[in-house]
Amino acid sequence: MLHLLPSPPRCHRALLHAMFAALLCPPLIAQSPSGSAKPSPTQPTRHDQVYVTAYGTPLPASATAASTRLLTRQQLQQSASPALGDALRQVPGVELYRRTSTLIANPTSQGISLRGLGSTSSSRTLVLSDHVPLNDAFGGWIHWEEFPASTIRAVEVVRGGASDLYGSSAIGGVINLLRLDPGEQPQPVIFTLDASQASQNTHSANVAYTWQHGPAAEQWSALLAAGAIHTDGYIPVPQNLRGPVDSAYNAHLENGSAEVRRQLGQNADLFLRGNFYNDARGNGAPLATNATRLWRYASGGDWTTPSAGHWMLRLYGSNEHYRQSFVAIARNRATETLTRLLKTPAAELGGTLEWSTVLRQHLTLLSGVDVHDVRGDDAEVPIANGQPNGLSNTTARQRQTGAYAEALWNWKQWTLSGGLRVDHFSNLDAMQYMQSGSGPVTTTAIPDRTETVVNPRVGLVRRLDQHVALTATAFRAYRAPTIYELYRTGQVGQATTLANPHLLSERATGFETGTQLAAPSFGGTLRLSYFWTEVNRPVTALTLSATPTHITKQRANLGQIRSAGVALDYELHPAPWLSLTGGYQYADAIVTRFDQQPQLIGKWIPEVAHQMATSSLRLSHQHWGSLTLLGRISGRQFDDDVNTYLLHGYFSMDAYAEHNFHRFTLYAAGENLLDRSIDAGRTPVLTLAMPRLVRIGLRLHLAH
Repeated sequence: MLHLLPSPPRCHRALLHAMFAALLCPPLIAQSPSGSAKPSPTQPTRHDQVYVTAYGTPLPASATAASTRLLTRQQLQQSASPALGDALRQVPGVELYRRTSTLIANPTSQGISLRGLGSTSSSRTLVLSDHVPLNDAFGGWIHWEEFPASTIRAVEVVRGGASDLYGSSAIGGVINLLRLDPGEQPQPVIFTLDASQASQNTHSANVAYTWQHGPAAEQWSALLAAGAIHTDGYIPVPQNLRGPVDSAYNAHLENGSAEVRRQLGQNADLFLRGNFYNDARGNGAPLATNATRLWRYASGGDWTTPSAGHWMLRLYGSNEHYRQSFVAIARNRATETLTRLLKTPAAELGGTLEWSTVLRQHLTLLSGVDVHDVRGDDAEVPIANGQPNGLSNTTARQRQTGAYAEALWNWKQWTLSGGLRVDHFSNLDAMQYMQSGSGPVTTTAIPDRTETVVNPRVGLVRRLDQHVALTATAFRAYRAPTIYELYRTGQVGQATTLANPHLLSERATGFETGTQLAAPSFGGTLRLSYFWTEVNRPVTALTLSATPTHITKQRANLGQIRSAGVALDYELHPAPWLSLTGGYQYADAIVTRFDQQPQLIGKWIPEVAHQMATSSLRLSHQHWGSLTLLGRISGRQFDDDVNTYLLHGYFSMDAYAEHNFHRFTLYAAGENLLDRSIDAGRTPVLTLAMPRLVRIGLRLHLAH
């Protein structure tokens, strides 16, 4: 039996969501705070699922054209890895920039790809939480461990372009982190603790405390949470290729979150939230290190009335300090030489104002405006003979301003949705300061550039009966180049990628069509989709030269890439003690046009496997506990644009088992249990993904 996805927090949205539910799917299944399904007191039950999607409209699964997959809190907790980014690999089609675990990978290599579109370090997928974008303001990558794990109640993966609502970066789709709301907890005070110890001297801990006070209409609520993950990691270079200089990828991560909410009557509330993230990582050689310190804050409120609809305001910002050291490793891998130091301070401010309402019980309207402003510096110091040798400093600013509208019309067995967004994007105030050796500093002003982009989307659903629905959607989307891509030279291993201040935005056109089948006898659903997306001017790292010890690339707008294929998702519950989830994706992801280098036409998009599948089997018993087995298989892929550096396909098996006691749970987990050697990257030396990692832990829950 499928269950109702909890709606976005607070009762100020309950009225609007109830209208949606009555409009689109009268028979629903409600969910109790403990997670068990129970009939709604006002509605008969039915095997259907409601997604309060990142597209902005709560819809039953049989009425949404979006291809959506939900990872519940239980599925996240029962992942073999303590890292959120690794847990997302349960969803077929979710691909990280490289196969290295997000637990130890350099942050600048943590881009994410959906629908076979690939990524560089900057993602073609938007990650957000409560309307706040989480992609790094400077570079577009993702800090997966930014939030304590105890504050995330679910993750929603929406595949397909969504720039009609969110503007830049939502080409492949949207990943929406649904956060814990302290005001919706079943008891006034709740304390949770999750601690584990693993191989590779890996240990993690998360604590959370939620509190409520006062009557519902005037309630104060608060959340305090903190987490840490430390690991000595592993040496990524295979044993037969290692030299004395090779050391482990390792990480020391800490995070914290605080939130205060105030209910203002039955239909409005205000909140204030802050997050802190700090990490320090070793990148495979003693002198190759990086560190990040990030502060993020948000505030806003919601207000709902039957006459004025629902109003939502979000104001947010962040301050980040990033530093990294780069090295050159000798061919015999016996020594390293420090080559460059950099510091990258960045800050962002943004806001969203949104309104939505239901008219005449058949028409839903949503509209909004938003602005996002980013300022960043790239301060680099070249090192020669162990001493500073000049400087290179670029300062820049970017601003995105957008307005959007969406309408959803439902009549009998038909649902039609349409959205349109207009964005004005600007690169502003870019200045470059250069000094060679001890010579004079030269200053160069980089011209401002602006673009205006229009992105529509339309979706159609035809429900043939209560078990079968046909869907179709078409969209335009775009992604603006980040400050990192425009002005900063990047390096992963011994592969250097030069900046390009002349990059233009990526433009995508795509469509998806498919069918969704409800299987009440098996308590689940099947969704089969065909997708096609074409991206013009994709930002790609083009190879300029390659030797056995070093690769030099430069970012450039390629002519055109295309990803087309099929995807299957399933979620089945054939017995109360058994559930099966998983899926398969085939993506023919290739270069289709590049006049400057026609030899690249037909090459595979880097970092994209044409075939991949996942399957999860969960067995549970009230007295014995539960056992989850997750298998993941991926075909071969390439680590470069010219398809020279092959990464072989792989199969991995993870497992998780737990037993519940009165107030606590004991669990054990294993990642890559077969200890397969999985190709992660060739930069140009081969590096491997995470070897077998086994951990045990305890989860404590206290409430009163």
